[in-house]
Amino acid sequence: MKTIKDFDFSNKKALIRVDFNVPMDENKNVTDTTRIQAAKASIDYILKNGGTCVLMSHLGRPKGKDKELSLKHIVPAVSQVLGVPVTFIDDCIGAKVEEEVNALPTGSVALLENLRFYEEEQKGDKTFAEALAKNGDIYVNDAFGTAHRKHASTAVIAESFGKNVCFGLLLASEIESINKVLHDNNKPVTAIIGGAKVSSKITVIENILDAIDHLIIGGGMAFTFLKAQGGQIGNSLVEDDKMQVALDVLKKAKEKNVSVHLPIDVVVADAFKNDANTKTVPANEIPEGWMGLDNGEESNKAFRDIILKSKTILWNGPVGVFEMSSFANGTIAIGKAIAEATGKGAFSLVGGGDSVAATKQLGLTDAMSYISTGGGAMLEMLEGKDLPGIIAIQNAK
Repeated sequence: MKTIKDFDFSNKKALIRVDFNVPMDENKNVTDTTRIQAAKASIDYILKNGGTCVLMSHLGRPKGKDKELSLKHIVPAVSQVLGVPVTFIDDCIGAKVEEEVNALPTGSVALLENLRFYEEEQKGDKTFAEALAKNGDIYVNDAFGTAHRKHASTAVIAESFGKNVCFGLLLASEIESINKVLHDNNKPVTAIIGGAKVSSKITVIENILDAIDHLIIGGGMAFTFLKAQGGQIGNSLVEDDKMQVALDVLKKAKEKNVSVHLPIDVVVADAFKNDANTKTVPANEIPEGWMGLDNGEESNKAFRDIILKSKTILWNGPVGVFEMSSFANGTIAIGKAIAEATGKGAFSLVGGGDSVAATKQLGLTDAMSYISTGGGAMLEMLEGKDLPGIIAIQNAK
């Protein structure tokens, strides 16, 4: 796996695909700099080794050139996180851009305008990719969040650089962390898969069965499994057309000696709101008119015991309606148990927007081994798919 550490950047321009698709408030102030911070290590390394950094990213989903989604708005935040001045270039291709890039002093940082101002970016247009490539000597992909897209700046562009392509430190860490879960075999391996729907996670579950020993299923998707086994789930979320799929997963897991753990008890409510009436009942005996919205205490204890015995842990998706404080206890318990296991030497990988948000909210980010920056990309890797942005670097000739 070629990374920036395999290249000499002295007097070279590194064209770096970063993922600076960051949230902003109504005044265009960046409200979360996590993605910028994630790219800092690669940028610092290149600058320290005599290179110049030309950053490119998308922001939002513009239809053509939209000043509301200009990357100029994030320049102050990028400069603050990196601790260096950042030059903004108000386009990403063309003679004027090349001229400005060539005029950059060695050791400086520039940010190109939003790639998605051009529809050719998402179409993976080769001519557009070639135009982008004129802005650097070495191509660095450090944007895991977009590695599953075959876009001009993530996959097609590599062809223009020959062997002068590599992974940034962030993307390399993402690949290594997922491979630890899938291939390192430091057992027991436990996957906690939550979220609303079986349909969105089924291929992930099927692909990881060969790598794991325990599968904890939580969140809304658990009720499809419980109903498929004959349980009473009241008004809980369910995908009736996926019940056979759920039974097939349970059968495959048994064949592969994977222990599947579903909630034992659940907190149910008479309405989908934080101040609804609640009670705790067995997970497969939910009365009509009530819906399961969180794990109960017995489930939390059982899942904690499994997690604490694990050496490798993957967490994707909350196990309750975490956004409502009344139904956040199960997710909090999972997060704390994973942090405790990590403190005792386990490797933990947390990915997916809601589980990452929960980890941050609990102040447990530093207690986990690795927090993935790309929900969709991580899921596709766990599904066993080849990611275009990764394959493009690996196949460079």
